[in-house]
Amino acid sequence: VSTCSLPTAGQGGHGKCDCGKCKCDEGWYGEACQYPTTCNLTRKKSNEMCKNSQDIICSGAGTCQCGRCKCANSEGNGLVYGKFCECDDRECLDDETEEVCTGHGKCYCGNCYCEAGWHGDKCEFQCDITPWEIKKRCTSPDGKICSNRGTCVCGECTCHDVDPTGDWGDIHGDTCECDERNCKAVYDRYSDDFCSGHGQCNCGMCDCKEGWTGKKCEHPRSCPLSAEESAKKCQGNSNLPCSGRGRCECGQCTCFPPGDNRVHGKNCECDDRQCENMDGNVCGGRGICSCGRCICQDGWFGKLCQHSRKCNMTEEESRSLCESADGILCSGKGSCHCGKCICSPQEWYISGDFCECDDRDCDKHDGLICTGNGVCSCGNCECWEGWNGNACEIWLGREYP
Repeated sequence: VSTCSLPTAGQGGHGKCDCGKCKCDEGWYGEACQYPTTCNLTRKKSNEMCKNSQDIICSGAGTCQCGRCKCANSEGNGLVYGKFCECDDRECLDDETEEVCTGHGKCYCGNCYCEAGWHGDKCEFQCDITPWEIKKRCTSPDGKICSNRGTCVCGECTCHDVDPTGDWGDIHGDTCECDERNCKAVYDRYSDDFCSGHGQCNCGMCDCKEGWTGKKCEHPRSCPLSAEESAKKCQGNSNLPCSGRGRCECGQCTCFPPGDNRVHGKNCECDDRQCENMDGNVCGGRGICSCGRCICQDGWFGKLCQHSRKCNMTEEESRSLCESADGILCSGKGSCHCGKCICSPQEWYISGDFCECDDRDCDKHDGLICTGNGVCSCGNCECWEGWNGNACEIWLGREYP
């Protein structure tokens, strides 16, 4: 299949395909005529456009040429590819035979996807039981393969371990049917206590001690309110009791983490951590935080008061800094102010220097993005100090009193 950018209607092709190879128009080069010979971008701007989600230029596997990555394929085999050279199919090659996935699977972005009956990182191991038997052994009581919490390899489930320390994780069982995270209360990740400290967790279900009730043993039987009435009182205008930021006990909220006065309010509705950047600066030093929102000084605006209302650039200079590699202003999802993109406030989940990120891609726990213990940065959670896990759901900091 030809990789030429053919000049078809609605597309900007830069060459013609001749017998499977591209003949580029004047001013363009590359195997698909994707690189301009003259670049109008500054080196800094070009490098910014070539950075992957970890801020590494072309994933360390290529060079940046006018905002586009040219992947390092010294042998011309095309095994390193992707917008940011993030895919390296050399990882799929057998060390001895150099066969792709040992001839028993297909490679996609450096990972082998094995044919039925084969497994291993490079599909090098053969399974001695039938595909039907494999599926049967891995099917959980609810009819799902490994309860959708693990991977099935030759009839055995490998459960996703959520403990970043490498210790035995919260998910276990022959078919990963037990998820002990279900025994932990919302936002109680700083504690090792299951079932609110008032019960024992058995395969994801709480057995409460005498005097306590509720799905997570969170409700004292001595409380004059029912568990439902208590939760409703703690919920206020939020979707979760204590806004998902504290413990509800007999209609009263205790905000988490204890001792951190940045989370406050009758229903823990105020989270002043939202006013801080990853360096801990509140509202960029240009405003004050009020219940999780920045009130900016005159002359500044933005979620963290990061934008100055004054601008010393021309409109043309400003726009040139807001265009992404495809030439679209702020990815079509925001406006440009003084060379920086301001993403559409109507779409809260849009972020990134060019509004290219969708924060809905960040992992959730208890229905909250990054469990509320970090910020979503271009689809990945950046956790606040003391928190860890893909969704910042695990407390690894000091114990609170």
